[in-house]
Amino acid sequence: MLRDEIKQIMPHREPMLLLDEVYLDENGEAVGKYEVRGDEWFLQGHFPQKPIVPGVIQCEMMAQACCVLFIEDLKGNMPLFAAMDKVKFKCVVEPGDTLELRCRVKKVRKPFYFTEARAYVGEKLCASGEFSFVLMRG
Repeated sequence: MLRDEIKQIMPHREPMLLLDEVYLDENGEAVGKYEVRGDEWFLQGHFPQKPIVPGVIQCEMMAQACCVLFIEDLKGNMPLFAAMDKVKFKCVVEPGDTLELRCRVKKVRKPFYFTEARAYVGEKLCASGEFSFVLMRG
């Protein structure tokens, strides 16, 4: 699904909607993409001479892609971070890069969802972590 379709299931809006597209693959993994254009608000001042995508923004991108894993339960609910664990950053993400976000469910104990995610530029792993969410009535 593309941005307009994502907006139908997610409460995020610009400038915090950080997915260009997302889908569930044949293995049940969520796969999201975001092209870093260079004019994003989070690059202003981070850093002026060599802009890089902040790690917390990469976490938010992975988290938004994770939400597609529980798409049926999102209707009428708001996904909120409950925890982040084992988050690691391996390389910088710069303007011109396209991040591919790969996410899978580890376990579900409604209203809690436990996931793990990885962010790649090409074949290079840039970030990874475990994310848990709680769905609150929205």
